[in-house]
Amino acid sequence: MHLTVLKAKLHHARVTHAELEYEGSCAIDARLLDAAGIREYEQIHIYNMENGERFVTYAIRAEVDSGIISVNGAAAHKAHPGDRLIICAYAGVAREEAHAHHPTLVYLDAANRITRTGRHTPVQVA
Repeated sequence: MHLTVLKAKLHHARVTHAELEYEGSCAIDARLLDAAGIREYEQIHIYNMENGERFVTYAIRAEVDSGIISVNGAAAHKAHPGDRLIICAYAGVAREEAHAHHPTLVYLDAANRITRTGRHTPVQVA
């Protein structure tokens, strides 16, 4: 049996562009993709913290150190410049390996610069 687990997350990514007429995808600063271990053309899930929209697309590389997070094509209706996103990639792992898996977590500031990285989500408390 395989389980689907969180592979990588870009937390609090800020939308810089929403390009309706682009053919699709989400352009992400290449440095952020590399830091998270997300490959170009890999499927990503996007969760918009401002309006609750959730959608699936794929990642494409934007210029290194540009800070670009561009939601393109039909998804441009679901996000606007300034919106905060959580961008996730998932992977299938064997059940036996799942206990040893830890995602790559990349936390961003308002200019899409990396503030910290991690491998564990903090335990939620009451």
